[in-house]
Amino acid sequence: MADKSLIPLNRVERAILILRGHRVIDSDLAALYDVPVKRLSEQVKRNADRAEYKSLRSQVATLKTGRGEHRKYLPRVFTEHGALTAASVLNSPKAVEMSILVVRAFVRLRQFLATHRQVSAKLDELERTVAAHDKHIVTLFDAVRSLMATLEKPKRRMAQPG
Repeated sequence: MADKSLIPLNRVERAILILRGHRVIDSDLAALYDVPVKRLSEQVKRNADRAEYKSLRSQVATLKTGRGEHRKYLPRVFTEHGALTAASVLNSPKAVEMSILVVRAFVRLRQFLATHRQVSAKLDELERTVAAHDKHIVTLFDAVRSLMATLEKPKRRMAQPG
């Protein structure tokens, strides 16, 4: 079995994309599983009942006529579960080994996004708090300026008899 450290986890993480709100991996999965894209596609076709790509295929795209203008089909992408399914249908030791790294990468991405949402929520809360404090500070400055204006008016001296 190949050494897992040959492909660092961050390389797998960089291969994960967000497509239409789903975290997916595209043809990089074939490279990670050390199989040609053609073989991966064949196995997906043969195991269509297990595939989840139908929901990610474009329903409104139109193609120009002519050979070689565009792909006839969009490239396949795999969610975390689809990547595991692909590893099981490929039935190769490398695919099984790499599927563990792929799942770890998806998990780390999910944790990162959860942390990001928490930090974003905290920043929003802090911004609301600061905005409320800003209003109070402006009111305080206005009150201080008003007091200073009344103190700065010169007092009239009384004329001395003379």
